[in-house]
Amino acid sequence: MIPIPPLSLKLSEVLHTTSVLIADIRNVQSGSSNEEKHLRRLLWYLLGGTRGGPNRAEIIKTLQNRPSNANQLAETLRVDYKTIQHHIRILEENGLVSLTNKGSYGAVLFLTTKMEEALPILDEIWSRIGTRKINATAKE
Repeated sequence: MIPIPPLSLKLSEVLHTTSVLIADIRNVQSGSSNEEKHLRRLLWYLLGGTRGGPNRAEIIKTLQNRPSNANQLAETLRVDYKTIQHHIRILEENGLVSLTNKGSYGAVLFLTTKMEEALPILDEIWSRIGTRKINATAKE
């Protein structure tokens, strides 16, 4: 058996970036039905397939009604501030929410147009798995 040396960190990063770019190009070239399928799968994973799904759904529903910052979301949803920050980071990395003045305290969160268009998918997912009722309106 011939030992295979491990890839250098740089080469590994380049190969990973290249595969991501190729996947992104495939998504752009494909039609809108493929984009919707990808978005549906993403939402199923983020909201229905993970333990933090209910909190993420609550955040999205709250932001649908009124843009808020992380502190306001923590108070409204009665969840720890660090937990809210974690979920915001995941939603932002997946292009579902955007921050104004990113990195500053009190940055306001908005739903992206991608997420606004996917709200019916969110409702469909929750009607199927609704283990916990999510807000129709923000708690005040």
